[in-house]
Amino acid sequence: MKIRHLSALSAIAIALLSLSGAAQAGGLCSNATLKGPYGFSAQGEVLGLLDATGTLLPFATPSVLNDVAIVTFDGMGNFTRTDFGNMNGVPKGGQTAFNPNQTGTHTVNPDCTGTMQIKYTAGPVPSGVVLDLEMVVADDGTVVKAIIAKETVPAAGPTANGTTCSSNCQLGVQVSFEGKKVLVYGFR
Repeated sequence: MKIRHLSALSAIAIALLSLSGAAQAGGLCSNATLKGPYGFSAQGEVLGLLDATGTLLPFATPSVLNDVAIVTFDGMGNFTRTDFGNMNGVPKGGQTAFNPNQTGTHTVNPDCTGTMQIKYTAGPVPSGVVLDLEMVVADDGTVVKAIIAKETVPAAGPTANGTTCSSNCQLGVQVSFEGKKVLVYGFR
């Protein structure tokens, strides 16, 4: 009798676990998945200007980027960001301290993919720089991996062929970001 009872309970437990997994498969993530501070690092290169057709017009020498940041998500699709970065081994924009003049929005889809948009509003990086990122949220919402899909800057150039851009310039970049939830005393 006990064996049948345990077998029935086991079968029910397996069925419930299976159903909960099926229910989650359609919606593991949302904007609420990202809440609180995340430490980010970014590495990559700024390669050149993109023309109107999306063709890369390379700079004579690409710029190497390394950056660290704290991004604080509000769980409702907004965040603030403060960063410090180097371009070709020199603090970007002449930075002497972290730049807190950044805001942004994000969208996290049910499948844990999403987008972020970072806007620089002041500081050593010119106001008007906008980074559009494609991202994946992983490890129960504690890790964010992203790449820049589009970077818009107020002006840029010249490229190797002498092309310059004076307004809303699109840059060709190869930059990846990785963020990890900041845990305080072991709590999320």
